[in-house]
Amino acid sequence: MNTGKKNKKVLMAMSGGIDSTVAAMLLQEQGYELVGVTYRTFDNISRGCMEKEKGCCSVDSLFEAKRMAQELGFEHHILDIRQDFKDTVITNFINEYLHGRTPNPCVICNSTIKWGKLIQTADELGCQYIATGHYARIGQNGRRYYLRKGADISKDQTYFLWTLTQENLARTIFPLGELTKPEVRKIALDHGYEKLSKKKESQEICFIPDNDYRAFLAEHVENFHKKYCPGDFVDTSGKRLGTHKGFPNYTIGQRKGLGIALGQPMFVIAIHSETNTVVLGTKDELQGKTLYAKDINLMKYSTLPDGLKVTVKIRYRNEGELASLFPEGDRIRAVFHNSIDSITPGQSAVFYEGHDVVGGGIIE
Repeated sequence: MNTGKKNKKVLMAMSGGIDSTVAAMLLQEQGYELVGVTYRTFDNISRGCMEKEKGCCSVDSLFEAKRMAQELGFEHHILDIRQDFKDTVITNFINEYLHGRTPNPCVICNSTIKWGKLIQTADELGCQYIATGHYARIGQNGRRYYLRKGADISKDQTYFLWTLTQENLARTIFPLGELTKPEVRKIALDHGYEKLSKKKESQEICFIPDNDYRAFLAEHVENFHKKYCPGDFVDTSGKRLGTHKGFPNYTIGQRKGLGIALGQPMFVIAIHSETNTVVLGTKDELQGKTLYAKDINLMKYSTLPDGLKVTVKIRYRNEGELASLFPEGDRIRAVFHNSIDSITPGQSAVFYEGHDVVGGGIIE
C-alpha cells in the first residue's frame, strides 16, 4: 500500500460481500476517509418467475452493502445504472453470441461500468481514489502503471481487469492484493463478523444466476428460435454430419449436449454465423498454436518488441501457456510454443511476464 495516499478521500465500491467489506475495514484502519457506493445494474427476474435474486447485483446485496457501510461509519450511495448496464454489458453479451463468438461480460463490465462509473462518481463526490475488493496488485514501470497478480494466486482477478487504463490504475487501490482469502475471512471474523466470514461466493455471471445463457438469449432476443433456427453440423472438410439447434447455442470446445453421436468424442471447433454452420472435430483438431487479438490495451510497456516472450491466458481458470507476441498494426499475433485447446473468439487473451500484466486483447 502506498502510504503517500493516506488521509485521502476514497470511493469504496461495496458489493455487500466479504471482500469489499474487509477492504473497507483495512482502508479505514490505515486512515482513509471513505465514501461507499453500490450500483444497481440488473433485475434478476428470470423467465417470468419472481424468484429470489442472487449474486452481487441483487436487491439483498444492495441493502447489505448499505448496512455494512453504516456499521463501519461512512456514507453510502446506491446508484441506479441499469440502463447503462443494459446498453453496454448485456448488449455486447447478446451481440457476441449472435455473431458466433463467446463473450466475457466481466471484462466489459469492469472497463465500462465499474471503473467507468467509479471514476465519474469519484469526481462528483470529491474522491481522489477508488478502491475495490479485487485480488490484484498495482505496479509501476517508470511512469506506467500495470497490474500484478494478487498474492493469492487461486483468487487472482487480473484476467478480468486487463482493460483498465493508466488513469484507472493511477487512481485505484486494491487493499486485498497482498492477502489470501483465508486471511480475509479471518479479518472479518476478528472484527466480529462471523456470518460474513463464512459467506459463500457466487461464481456465476451476475445477470444469469442459473448459468443458462441459452435461456437468457431466448428470453431477451425477439423471435430467437425463429431467427436462429437449426442448421448443419459439418466436419473440417465441410461434410454434413447432422443438425444443430441454432449456432448461438454452442461454444468453442463444447463436447456435451451436442445431440449427435459420431462414434468418437467430437468438439465444437468453429462457429460460422454467416452460414449457420457449426464445425465439429476431434480433440486434435481443437488444438491451435496461433491467435490474433484486437482491442489491445498495453499496461507494463507502451510498445512491444517483436517476439516478446510471455505467458498467455485465454480463460480465467487457466495457468497460461508460453507464447511469443508480434504486434501487427492495431492487433497482436500470439504464437504459442506448444499447441493449446479451444482458442475462442470473443474471449480475452491476457499477457503476463511472471506476475506482471503486460496487456491484453479480445481474441478474433
